[in-house]
Amino acid sequence: MLSDAIACIGFSWAASPSCTELETIVLDWLGKAIGLPEEFLTFSEEASKTISSARQGDSETEIHNGKGGGVLQGSASECIFVCMLAARAQAIKRLRKLHPFIEEGVLLSKLMAYCSKESHSCVEKGAMMAFVKLRILEPDENNSLRGATLRQVMEQDEAMGLIPFFVSTTLGTTSCCSFDNIPEIGLVCQQFETVWLHVDAAYAGSAFICPEFRSLMNGIQYADSFNLNTNKWLLTNFDCSCLWVKDRFKLTCALVVDPLYLQHGYAGAVDYRHWGIPLSRRFRSLKLWFVLRTYGISGLQKYIRHHCQLAKRFERLVKSDNKFEVLNDVKMGLVCFRLKDDPTNKLNKKLLETINESGKLHMVPSLVHDKYVIRFCVVAEHATEDDIDYAWKIIKETAVTVVYNEQELTEKREEQVDEVFELSERKKKDDLAYRRSFFVRMVSDPKIYNPIIARSSPGSRRHTHLSSMDDDIHDPLSIATSDTEDTMTQPASSWISWPLAFLFQGVFDDKEGNDVPVRFRHLATKMHFKSKSKSPEHLATEENKSRRNSPVFPRKSSYVKTDNESNMQK
Repeated sequence: MLSDAIACIGFSWAASPSCTELETIVLDWLGKAIGLPEEFLTFSEEASKTISSARQGDSETEIHNGKGGGVLQGSASECIFVCMLAARAQAIKRLRKLHPFIEEGVLLSKLMAYCSKESHSCVEKGAMMAFVKLRILEPDENNSLRGATLRQVMEQDEAMGLIPFFVSTTLGTTSCCSFDNIPEIGLVCQQFETVWLHVDAAYAGSAFICPEFRSLMNGIQYADSFNLNTNKWLLTNFDCSCLWVKDRFKLTCALVVDPLYLQHGYAGAVDYRHWGIPLSRRFRSLKLWFVLRTYGISGLQKYIRHHCQLAKRFERLVKSDNKFEVLNDVKMGLVCFRLKDDPTNKLNKKLLETINESGKLHMVPSLVHDKYVIRFCVVAEHATEDDIDYAWKIIKETAVTVVYNEQELTEKREEQVDEVFELSERKKKDDLAYRRSFFVRMVSDPKIYNPIIARSSPGSRRHTHLSSMDDDIHDPLSIATSDTEDTMTQPASSWISWPLAFLFQGVFDDKEGNDVPVRFRHLATKMHFKSKSKSPEHLATEENKSRRNSPVFPRKSSYVKTDNESNMQK
């Protein structure tokens, strides 16, 4: 509130000396507190002794004996972007000396930046805005970018005519708080003259205020720039992102625009308008100054350690339940966990959605080893063990409900699947029965498969009637013959097909009183076909008649077929 009430516009030392110089001082304080090498600081130990004399009005005294320094940016995204711009400017400057006749746009198209798959998305966004290529590299099994991976890719790109110029590494990745191998990567970058190595420690950097965590930043001496966000884990209100560089002149050369109306007579002072994108700047350093003076280094260390202990407590609670698993190495305040036996990630997504909708907790998801995880991060300043236990209780209760509901839903789906399968099987059986019945009716009734017969039939289904049918036979299903029947006489109509009628004609020729039982499946009954005795002359006549009516035996050329016979033969 005080920094806003003062309402200074600190774009230069002349506009607000206190805003400018306090920013320089508190960033040196914090840089020393987290163990940054002296190369990143504005004042060395010797230079600090001369500050008091410079404050007494001698504006010509140069108090900045080092090339490094720090600046407060709005976010880590700004820190990474301005460092990428500085690296691009340095690479183009060097390449223009080597190739003075090549256009700058051609040289720009050759530049290649690198980062890990676990790096924050702001690296990719920065490359888009800087119009440079970016190659995203695969980390190892611990989600750490290794030097061998980087060297192999950079050598391949160099062989293809590309120019490596920027490498962004991460200490404390967003997804699982993993740490890139800075010592290995730093040695690789030393082999390429134009490469700028940046270290992004937006979250984990605050923990380096505790000496026991500083081993995680080994290799920082190889870096050209380093950033952390005090508004993430160091009790400072947004926005307050700290950026340190080894050589501030490389940074400002890429961003200097110095019109006459912004110039002043204090040549030895720092103008932070050359350190970032915006011209006007808020009094951010006052916020950080209050935090450092209120808590002190020991108070901030206690705060960080307490959060790490709470995270370890939550990790133990998760591991004590065999339904859950932890997928990251818990080194600080972040725990990545998930429900086991969830290959589709459906349960974990539902669990997180239900918890967030309840308003009791808020967590966000991420991917670790291509698995969906839920990120539990201790962030409340006054969080206690009871808060952790309460959070775990909410998670367990919600998980039981989600799993139970999913099981019920699965059972209902299985029942529905069974019902659908049963209906499908029943339909198949019905279709099969219908097809069999239809086939039997096809054999028995030519009108099923030949509509011409149906049209030629004068009425509904009638049994076979020959013109000389014997009046003594009273069985309506009997097929009778007559000695006096003319060989050219045809049945008026018949519902017994030609193939079946042809077979029956041969059966009745053996002896008198032949009884042939025939069962029709679609009628579920048995029928008996009888014949009377016939003379040899009559048998010969019937044989000739059968040959003429049969679709199997060839017809004589002299025999004239009726239209009905032709259609039935077809």
